Amino acid sequence: MAAVVAVARDVGHHFSKQPAFEIRLVMGKGVAGDAHMGETVQHRSRVAKDPTQPNLRQVHLIQAELFDELQAKGFRVQPGEMGENITTRGIDLLALPEATRIGIGTEAVIEITGLRNPCVQIDRFQPGLMQAVLDRDLDGNLIRKAGVMAVVIRGGDVRPGDEITVTLPAGPHRALAPV
Repeated sequence: MAAVVAVARDVGHHFSKQPAFEIRLVMGKGVAGDAHMGETVQHRSRVAKDPTQPNLRQVHLIQAELFDELQAKGFRVQPGEMGENITTRGIDLLALPEATRIGIGTEAVIEITGLRNPCVQIDRFQPGLMQAVLDRDLDGNLIRKAGVMAVVIRGGDVRPGDEITVTLPAGPHRALAPV
């Protein structure tokens, strides 16, 4: 069973988010009380370029299996420390196609918009971590493992232990790209 391991939010624009007992997802906006909540972009670098862009990064998810992989490489990363709002287990988030809908608990539904594009802040958090969350496939293409981004389709409260369901989009599937 796929489930939520942890949830986090932060009112400020910090790299890591603060663990919480629950978070509230607000339709079309994101995580209540989080600095990245909004209908338009909230990430500072994107606001500087064009503040009218839609916010495709309302909710950040990372699979706990990445933390297991990083621990085997000598890193110690806890839920929320890489800036994610929801830490999952039992679902390969990176393998999902764009527009996959994820139901969380009994109410919330989010839609995957793309991959998180890791930035230099990851190395400021722990030197060498950026390289550890990047990989190459057999063809030499870059694999970004720092999580996926989503928008809120239906709001609701999300807590650790909530079950996760996946609904794939109809038609041809588009692989995730950075957003």
